[in-house]
Amino acid sequence: MSTLSIQGLHSDYRGEQVLRGLNLTLTQGEITALLGPSGCGKTTLLRTIAGLQDISAGSIAINGKTVSADGCFVAPEKRSIGMIFQDYALFPHLTVADNILFGVRQLDKQSRSVRLEEMLSLVKLEGLGKRYPHELSGGQQQRVSIARALAYEPDLLLLDEPFSNIDAQVRRALMLEIRAILKARNVSAVFVTHSKDEAFAFADTLALFEAGRIVQHGIPETLYQSPNTPYVADFLGASNYLDVRLEAGQLISTLGAFPLPQDFKAASETGRWLLRPEQLLIEARADGAGEILERRFLGNGCHYLVRLGEQVLDIHSHLGHLACGSRVSLSAAADTPVIFA
Repeated sequence: MSTLSIQGLHSDYRGEQVLRGLNLTLTQGEITALLGPSGCGKTTLLRTIAGLQDISAGSIAINGKTVSADGCFVAPEKRSIGMIFQDYALFPHLTVADNILFGVRQLDKQSRSVRLEEMLSLVKLEGLGKRYPHELSGGQQQRVSIARALAYEPDLLLLDEPFSNIDAQVRRALMLEIRAILKARNVSAVFVTHSKDEAFAFADTLALFEAGRIVQHGIPETLYQSPNTPYVADFLGASNYLDVRLEAGQLISTLGAFPLPQDFKAASETGRWLLRPEQLLIEARADGAGEILERRFLGNGCHYLVRLGEQVLDIHSHLGHLACGSRVSLSAAADTPVIFA
């Protein structure tokens, strides 16, 4: 059963169309990242799911119950949704314990106490229930925010750039920790971010936005390795493009000729071949056609800028001994090439 089902969703703001016919389905326990640049509509979608912004067409259903549609609107507090914000949104005058238990007032005293201890243990804040938010670090405050959202036992969790205010040194560790918590409790979540690195680390699936539309949705590996447009390719990582011809079952480029898979289908006989930096292979050769323009050490290898004819290519290689000015030969793996018209 799907936790979240969005069909043909449109939303306007001040007379301008922000969301344009979105479709999105979230299965139980799935974490989906809404990814894209500022102003593309991802936060607007989060607000419509929460019931904080109206829709002009389409529908939103949570656990099979329609919460927004033509003639139907369920109030935000009745949608069984938990929300986590980038600024934590904690009540400064309340203790950690009171913040966590704010949304579970219907429980009796003993049940509230049990729920509190469960939540404090879950987010590794045992013994800190009597502290106030200002006495905690940013990472600890976000853990309180997570605990407060989960204490309510929502059907769906919404996270609006929750890691943007966290120190970079602890951000990744906190992301993996919170992801593990959500997975352990089988909580479905929608996560807004503009960072592909955060999306890759935290989410199971990505929905990449452009101008109010989802242009591609799927697992991160698919979007990175098989993007359906150059926009998707460039947003998710460094991209190199080589002009190619497709002739007699071969891909012909400045790197040479490569056999194409038998089932490969191309839209035309010419195109632009997408190559990620790690797909390009580099070798020092005095008679090589390439020249190294720039070298940066990355720890697990080096990043090179290489001039090949009139093009400059980004290459990531485990070879670290190649100096600027060196001549090199280039090759690539063409097992399943991505070619754009």
